[in-house]
Amino acid sequence: MQKIFTVEQIREADQYTIQNEPIASIDLMERAAAACVNWIAERAAKDDSFAVFCGPGNNGGDGLAIARLLSERDFTVHVYLLEANRYSEDYQTMLTRLKVYKGVGIVTLSDSSDFPEINPNTILIDALFGSGLSKVLTGLAAKLISFLNKQNALRLAIDIPSGIFADTSSLSKNSVQFKADYTLSFQFPKKAFFMPENDFFVGDWHVLNIGLSNEYIQNTASSFYLIESMAVKQMLRKRPKFSHKGSFGHGLLIAGSLGKMGAAVLAGKAALRSGAGLITAHHPKAGMEIIPNAAPEVMSSLDANDAVFSALPDLSKYHAIAIGPGLGTDKKTQIAFKLLIQESHIPLVIDADGINLLAENKTWLAFLPSNSILTPHVKEFERLIGKVDNDFERLEKQMAFAKKHRIYLVLKGAHTSIATPEGTVFFNSTGNPGMATGGSGDVLTGMILGLKAQNYSSLESVLMAVYLHGLAGDLASESKGQISMIAGDLIDFIPEAFLSLMNA
Repeated sequence: MQKIFTVEQIREADQYTIQNEPIASIDLMERAAAACVNWIAERAAKDDSFAVFCGPGNNGGDGLAIARLLSERDFTVHVYLLEANRYSEDYQTMLTRLKVYKGVGIVTLSDSSDFPEINPNTILIDALFGSGLSKVLTGLAAKLISFLNKQNALRLAIDIPSGIFADTSSLSKNSVQFKADYTLSFQFPKKAFFMPENDFFVGDWHVLNIGLSNEYIQNTASSFYLIESMAVKQMLRKRPKFSHKGSFGHGLLIAGSLGKMGAAVLAGKAALRSGAGLITAHHPKAGMEIIPNAAPEVMSSLDANDAVFSALPDLSKYHAIAIGPGLGTDKKTQIAFKLLIQESHIPLVIDADGINLLAENKTWLAFLPSNSILTPHVKEFERLIGKVDNDFERLEKQMAFAKKHRIYLVLKGAHTSIATPEGTVFFNSTGNPGMATGGSGDVLTGMILGLKAQNYSSLESVLMAVYLHGLAGDLASESKGQISMIAGDLIDFIPEAFLSLMNA
């Protein structure tokens, strides 16, 4: 897993590297600039020109070094310096180095009348304010960013778009942020990159290794991680030669109601595709022909009710239990769900209407089995915890909720986040907008159930399922395209996702 550090921790990593590599701060800045220019040069056309906008701090110093290195590669470069009362020491050193290159035009911006005309073929580079920014931009800086956002040109941000706070919400009535098409972040992704409120400004982000101290990174704790393939691969167990279906567990799926049996079909298929030995779907009699025809490998347990879930089956033979997809919120269903919470001695996987029922009966939360797994989307989560002002507040409440109730809370969306009972959050690195289609969440529930049935821990189950669910979506996208994807495509690509992971 890749650690996601706070701004303060990143600053400490810089200082630790400078002191212990050892390396001068100006040389570390050169290394960061070289990583940016290597990334840019691999993608830029020979006739591309660059306009680099530099603030007075070390982010501006990065921009000055990038401008010089681009010039060395024979790109046309113009540099624009934001006038300030003070400049960092490394900024001043980089400016002195740049001035040796006579081919680079340097203009100081002291008023909005100094803003240049921008050719559409010019690539704009934002090196105005880095991740250390802690206040809303005003004055000339705000006017400059607003001006740049209006230009018909490709926009690239260095480390973080100017105006974005790395660790807190940037939303305010008068805030202004640079709108980047691409963001090049040094060594670590910023927490801000995983917040929907910042997506419009961050664009496609890429992390560049600038050689910060591995010792510091390994020995410094973090509450936030990015899920990566190798960590998930290490969790996957090899199947013994003399295995049988009983070796891989029996999962119970309580799902479906009249008119919503498709959710049970999707979840049941996904559970089996994720490796469970046996899956039984407990559903109303309305599904007695649907399940055998649509998913013959899934066994049926018929509820006494024709239309809704109303009574528990014998729970003793199941190694994992999931409830929610297509369930409905009938009064009989509420009573049976409450009984499940009271009688289950193993963690539950709860999705969809199961979460809606909890939101209507919040006192039940205290009785959930420890290490249960809830998988809400944003609207379902708001029903549990109420409205929030921004995405950072939602993340804080997600973490607090998981700790308070001793559960794993999987908040679905781009970069699905997993909050643990211990206060850790994992952000997913797979998936795409093509997965925004009905039934995708049912597939994820099934995958978690399938892994949980195999006696993976709750943490292992959610990490693996979330990552593989997104990976299946990425593979489906390559084949089907994002517009035409449906939830069934995710199930079809679960086998390829597992194969891709094993071959990683």
